[in-house]
Amino acid sequence: MELVTLVRIVNRQMIGFDLVLGGAALVAPAATLRLLGHDEPSPDAKHLFRRCAPVWLTFAAAHAVAERRGSAADWQSLAWLRGTEIATDALWSASPALSRPGARAALRLASASNLAMAAAFAWMSRRGGGRA
Repeated sequence: MELVTLVRIVNRQMIGFDLVLGGAALVAPAATLRLLGHDEPSPDAKHLFRRCAPVWLTFAAAHAVAERRGSAADWQSLAWLRGTEIATDALWSASPALSRPGARAALRLASASNLAMAAAFAWMSRRGGGRA
């Protein structure tokens, strides 16, 4: 499989992932936090998590734009967006409210995934976008 094809597949998967995560954070923040390994969240934790929903929905929209248009600027924007997320999941992994086994490791893996996506999307931008 060509690298361009792999990057585009990952991009399409991230559209769905960010739509589901953003939608779930919006409509069911407590259940979503529990699914991610969080202890029963306090009311303020639920509201803070719900506040992240527009961020993830914006990510989904950015991934969709890159999928549809595929310009170098679209991929550059995705590289920047994913770059902003590299440290956030690693920081969250230090939360004392995470109790499910594997939750901390999953969040650290998410940081590594964001790093890999940022690099891959930057590469797509440098090559002129995904339509070449």
